[in-house]
Amino acid sequence: MQNAIFIAVVLAVAAVLALWLEQTWVWIPAGVIILITLLTLVILPRQAKAIGYMLRADDIVFRKGILWQRMIAVPYGRMQLVDITQGPLDRAFGVSQLKMVTAAATTGVQIPGLAQAAAEALRDTLIEVAETRRTGL
Repeated sequence: MQNAIFIAVVLAVAAVLALWLEQTWVWIPAGVIILITLLTLVILPRQAKAIGYMLRADDIVFRKGILWQRMIAVPYGRMQLVDITQGPLDRAFGVSQLKMVTAAATTGVQIPGLAQAAAEALRDTLIEVAETRRTGL
């Protein structure tokens, strides 16, 4: 609904400018904005569905990506920090990001879009399991 309102506003502004300036070129930026909005409407749901994680016996596996897929397995014993972050928009929508930090910079994982309660429960589970599986560096 919000996207339809946005597209209607863009069309209205383009129509007013076209009539006021008596120029037809104003439809070009309006068309580009509408095209980007429609592409975003197609890509964002697929991108959200492509993010997932699975708790296994010895590690957590995180998957993301549509075209370039990335799968990371983080052993519980290698986790150094499990953090929950929320920006202003995240708080407004009631979602959080859970971030796991390891010694290797390339294996840090961020799981976006978790409900606050789910993020806290996952953090507590990961900390509990990681404490029992600590390995020396």
